[in-house]
Amino acid sequence: MHTSLKQHGFTLLEVLIAFMILSFGLLGAVALQAKAKQASFDSMQRAAAVELASDIMHRIRTNDAANITTLYDVDFNSTEDVQANTTCYTQRCSAETLAKTDIANWRQAIRARENTGSLDNAIVCINPTSGATPSGVNVQVIVTWRGRQAMTALENNPAAGCGVEDDRRRAVVMETFVLLRSQP
Repeated sequence: MHTSLKQHGFTLLEVLIAFMILSFGLLGAVALQAKAKQASFDSMQRAAAVELASDIMHRIRTNDAANITTLYDVDFNSTEDVQANTTCYTQRCSAETLAKTDIANWRQAIRARENTGSLDNAIVCINPTSGATPSGVNVQVIVTWRGRQAMTALENNPAAGCGVEDDRRRAVVMETFVLLRSQP
């Protein structure tokens, strides 16, 4: 009787090749997960900056006194001390007091290191300028923060005067026109 010596199954070389292909695939999936988490964090910070800039514009629009160009012409960052101003919560307040309350609230909103905000090393620059007509003011709000990845900034960056200029700086710039109420 003649016996056949045929092998059944995989050789060690085939198993090693399959293991290497699987390892490279898993490494790629892990790297992709890390990039997705980083992009998610950057997206969260950008959304927080847009929300803060929008809140600033809405509050300035609410406090539409004739002197908002002096009340809101301010730069502040997330490392400054916050002086709470609660006068406007308990009684009627003037335009000046309302502006001080708004600025104190914004300073509190960007304190990421104390888990009260979500922007890292944030700097906010509010630049109100008199408009072409005496009935309004142009307001530019710039919110900058430190991102996780390095990137190259634009040559004509509109946020050039606000914050530290380095390869990790991110910025949101919003501009609006605030119509002032008529004075009595």
